[in-house]
Amino acid sequence: MKHLFKLRWALLFVLIFSYSCSKDDDATDGGGGEEITLESDVNDFVWKSMNSWYLWQSEVGNLADSKDDNTNSYYEFLNGYDTPEGLFSNVLSSKDRFSYIESDYNNLFNSFSGVAKTNGVQFVVTRPPEGGTKVIGVVRYVVNGSDADVKGIKRGDIFYAIDGTELYAVTDSQGRITESNFSLFDSDSYTMNFANIENNQVVANNVNVELNKSELTENPIHIHKTLDVNGTKIGYLMYNQFVADFDEQLNNAFSQFKSSGATELVIDLRYNPGGSVTSSTRLASLITGQFTGSLFSKATWNSKWSDFDENNNFVDNIDGTALNSLNLSKVYIIATDDSASASELLINGLDPWIQVIHIGDTTVGKNEFSITLIDNPSGATPYAYTGENSLANANPNHKYALQPLVGTNENADGFSDFTTGLIPDIEKFEVLGDLGTLGDINEPLLATAIEQITGVSAKSLKRKFSDDLNIKTLKSSNDFLPYRKISNYDLYRLK
Repeated sequence: MKHLFKLRWALLFVLIFSYSCSKDDDATDGGGGEEITLESDVNDFVWKSMNSWYLWQSEVGNLADSKDDNTNSYYEFLNGYDTPEGLFSNVLSSKDRFSYIESDYNNLFNSFSGVAKTNGVQFVVTRPPEGGTKVIGVVRYVVNGSDADVKGIKRGDIFYAIDGTELYAVTDSQGRITESNFSLFDSDSYTMNFANIENNQVVANNVNVELNKSELTENPIHIHKTLDVNGTKIGYLMYNQFVADFDEQLNNAFSQFKSSGATELVIDLRYNPGGSVTSSTRLASLITGQFTGSLFSKATWNSKWSDFDENNNFVDNIDGTALNSLNLSKVYIIATDDSASASELLINGLDPWIQVIHIGDTTVGKNEFSITLIDNPSGATPYAYTGENSLANANPNHKYALQPLVGTNENADGFSDFTTGLIPDIEKFEVLGDLGTLGDINEPLLATAIEQITGVSAKSLKRKFSDDLNIKTLKSSNDFLPYRKISNYDLYRLK
């Protein structure tokens, strides 16, 4: 009986050993054949980091956890893509409009600090009054100290061509661009060809300006001033990107609002594509001040990182410096179809707490946030960039980084479903030929806010224009720096 018992255990051991060897063989060569060699470390980084962090990982077949169970099959899959960009595109969800891959992570870090390579022309591309496939560019503002600033380009200037080639864009029934020659904007140096609007037609005016790009740090606080309108003190802030490096200056701007006695506030986010969630939370806290510690927004991650689900609460300081909060119960926010991400977060996060009067157009509709991923699989948060130490231990053979959507933000009421955009309380478009001067009480969108505050209507609001002159964004200069439309979660918080 003892011999039979030993024989059974011996047979069981052989079966287990054989099965284990079979699994090991399958993991390397699919059960036979030559072992496949991985051709690209970058492709491996793209897949593994997206498998770990991506918001819609569980819904994308090519990001399934079982995809790398068999090493040969996994390497064969990765080797099927000639570029990391091709692989990245293939593992994105159809719901995703914003995730981004960058071949040099320094470009991302510069962007988050407000640094960009630009000629200084901040513009919108829209249809001319006559419609068709032609498009025109309208200068929204010019970055101080840029080449465009030196050469006299100004708000409201209209250009119809680049290097003598007229701009065009074909769109489908959903308004999405299917064909264009917008690659003309990619060059570091090009000539803008300008025009006027005459009798609702675009007419070339023989003004041609050569512009050159250089790296500039743009202060996102474009304008801050206190307006005195019939005795009412109105703070006005035009804020063009949520950049944490400028949060102290933002606090200083609110100090000036307080010292000048501002009792009303207009926040102008019409061209703001988003940025730091931390900066959005701080701006909300500067506007209010009476809700410290209460929920501003809740961040929700994918199931693999659900431990990171957390509340972003109203604050009363920036790294120990007290906020110059205004304790307002109402704010007027100008936002348009080029306002996205952290701009929308500000509106949505404030909405449960105070009255938010949204003036302008329906916003982009981006309720997700992202993080920066680099090729460093070590540590408690593999691949996540958490500071300079992340770079020190990263793969030295490339500088690729990903900026994928990894979570969603909801407000204190649990609302986050605004993928079609936030609808304005008061619809008001910018108009060709009537942009006005930013920060001036007669500029149409600001004048609309002032009218709501004081009941006094500016003369500029009494002018009537054809709907054909309304500016609707097809593309903007923000779109030619795609990573600027990313709402960055500030991963230093996860250290």
